[in-house]
Formats: sequence, structure tokens, C-alpha cells
Amino acid sequence: MGIKHLFQVIQENAPDAVKAGDIKNHFGRKVAIDASMSIYSFLIAVRSEGQQLMSESGETTSHLMGMFYRTLRMVDNGIKPLYVFDGAPPKLKSGELAKRTARKAEATEAHEEAKETGTAEDVEKFSRRTVRVTREHNAECKKLLKLMGIPYIDAPTEAEAQCAVLARAGKVYAAASEDMDTLCFDAPILLRHLTFSEQRKEPIQEIHLDRALEGLGMDRQQVGNSSWHQNPFMDAIFSYLLPAAQFIDLCILLGCDYLEPIPKVGPNTALKLIREHGSLEKVVEAIQSDPKQKYVMPEDWPYQDARELFLHPDVREADHPECDFKWEAPDVEALVEFLVKDKGFNEDRVRNGAARLQKNLKTAQQSRLEGFFKPVARTDQEKASLKRKHDEKLQESKKRKKEEAKAKKEAKAKPRGAA
Repeated sequence: MGIKHLFQVIQENAPDAVKAGDIKNHFGRKVAIDASMSIYSFLIAVRSEGQQLMSESGETTSHLMGMFYRTLRMVDNGIKPLYVFDGAPPKLKSGELAKRTARKAEATEAHEEAKETGTAEDVEKFSRRTVRVTREHNAECKKLLKLMGIPYIDAPTEAEAQCAVLARAGKVYAAASEDMDTLCFDAPILLRHLTFSEQRKEPIQEIHLDRALEGLGMDRQQVGNSSWHQNPFMDAIFSYLLPAAQFIDLCILLGCDYLEPIPKVGPNTALKLIREHGSLEKVVEAIQSDPKQKYVMPEDWPYQDARELFLHPDVREADHPECDFKWEAPDVEALVEFLVKDKGFNEDRVRNGAARLQKNLKTAQQSRLEGFFKPVARTDQEKASLKRKHDEKLQESKKRKKEEAKAKKEAKAKPRGAA
């Protein structure tokens, strides 16, 4: 699920943080990819007549088809992918996972009913909702990646958190996932839509965390000043090590995988509450002491635990031996054995793909110029100038929206037939 409406909040308040571009713009870059999220999207997208692709023996092959061809597309465009698989989910996530299981059970029942009485659209809709990634899917994708020469690692818990560690350490350029909570784990750059099919024609979204924090007015230096931490000595350490606490608090308030959102608190209200009160502690206090009881807190809402999971996730450091990885030549004959003989893929296409892997993984060894230079930190004057420009853009956008809303209102108020 990720963080509800976070992309909308960033796009509206920090537009400079988001870039949209072609996949070829990432030539020569190493990217850590959330494998489970990718496999889930393959199972949903790679289908035939509303059903997942199957081998002759009745085994699902949509995940393998997606993993093989989408990975090929990245390598064809000079990207060196590293897949990161989820480990055991944190205990706090069990409630959300239980709800997902219940929703899938309901969808399975609705899917069967739709096959009897519904339209083709209903069948497709409910079929997608029944999809889940199994251990077998993961194991087969790992086998495929190994045969392709593409590295993968297993995260202790959340794959997004491990991707963020590798990106922060500079071992990869960015973390790639559809889940916006990757930014909560302090990933400096998040890529979205990277594993989408070419047919969807979706540009790659590139989201820069520091620019998002600047646009939201949540600079990293503010961490030590936030009210959730009182020790001045620890403040100095945390303000250096951690992303803005207000950003994480905002994400929790928007709604994350660990907690339900507070009813009636939408994206605009969440941002307003965090800006007004500074921390979730103060937000909760204000809600509970409000005589009008405009918002009602959920009975069990352990936001401190959720914050701790974002600030200190269970991850391996980037220099850990299990975080070593390299790209190798594909094992062509073993690849043919697995995909063609076992899974029923077309042999010519598999061999063609293997040849492209051999050729393009060598080409992708070329380094981008950006790898030879360290980014220069912005001065306070440059930051102030950027903030001023951002504020001006924001005001212009708000003014334009008001004018558009006013024009629509006036158009509705005009009697029919009036000139």
C-alpha cells in the first residue's frame, strides 16, 4: 500500500522534487528494485483473457514472463538492476496483512460469482484482487535471476528499507518501488514505474527526497528541534543521521502499512496539522483535547512504534557481506532448460533474450559522468533562493486554481441560454 496520497502532497507542495523521464535517461545506473512489489505487478499485468499465464502443466508463469522481459528491457537501456526480496514482515504490519488476506478472500468469492453472472469487466476486476505473491513465486524468480546473471539479495524485513540503505551508501543510484514509503526509510532517490511494460507508455518518475523536504519546509536540521526528542545531545546526533522527523510523522498521519489513518484526516488536513503542531505527539494531544471532537483517534494507534520502524528498520549495512553483488554472464543452456522445457517459453525468444543480456550487461559497465563527481552541498543563500522560487510557484499555482474554480462557479451560475 505504501503512504496514502504522499505523491500528491509532494507534487503539489514540492514540484521540483519530481522529474518524469524516459527509461533511457538512466543508462549506466545501478538500481535496487523492490522485488516483491515488481512480482505482484507482473502477476496482475501479464495475463491472457483475464487469467494468469500458465504452463502446459497448469503452473502460473506470469511472474517469470514479467521478470524475464521487464529485466531485459532495463538491461537493454543500460540499467544494471539488483533485486531485493522481502524478509519477514514487522509484527506491527500483521494487522494490515490480515486485512489484505480478508479482502483477497472476499475478492475470490466475488470473482467466482462474477464468472457465473457478471460481465467480463467484473471478472477481470475481481480476478486482479485475488492475486498474491507466494514463496514459490519468489523462489522461481530467484532461480530465473541467477540464470540470467542478475544479482539479488534478501532483506531481513522490508525490501524498501534495504533498497534505501544501498542507495544512501552509493552502491546504487536509486531505490525502485511503487511504494512511496521507500522515502520514509531515507532513500535519497525513488524511481517509480521502472518495471512497467513498454506498452503502458508511463514515464519513469524520479523523486528526490531532499528536494521534497525543502519544498515541504522540513529540512533535515529540523529533526533535532522536533518535540518527540528532548535530549539536546541526542538531538545533535539525530539531526545529522536521520531524515526530517516531521516528514515521517506526516507519512504516518497520511496512512501507512503499519497503522490505519485517522478518520476524516485527508492529505491537506494531515499537512496542515503537522505544520501547525510540529509533531504527532502534539497532533494527538490537540485532537484529544478538542472539545468539538472534530477527529476521533483510533482506539489502538501506536504511532511511536510505527515511527521507530521507519527510523530504525531491521536492515543490513551496505558493507555487509550479504550486500555484495555483481552482474554475471547468463547461463544460456540452463536458462533454456528452465524457461523453455520446464515452463513452455518460446526457445527463440529466450535465446535472443540471453544474447541481449550478454551484450548489454557489458555495455552497461560504462560509467556515467556523474559517478566521477561528488555533489556540492547547497549554501544557505542558494537554499533560500530555491525556497523563494518554490513559494512563488506555489502561490501562482494556488492563484490559478482559485481563478479556475471561480470561473467554473460563474459558469454554473449562468442561466441557460444567457450570452
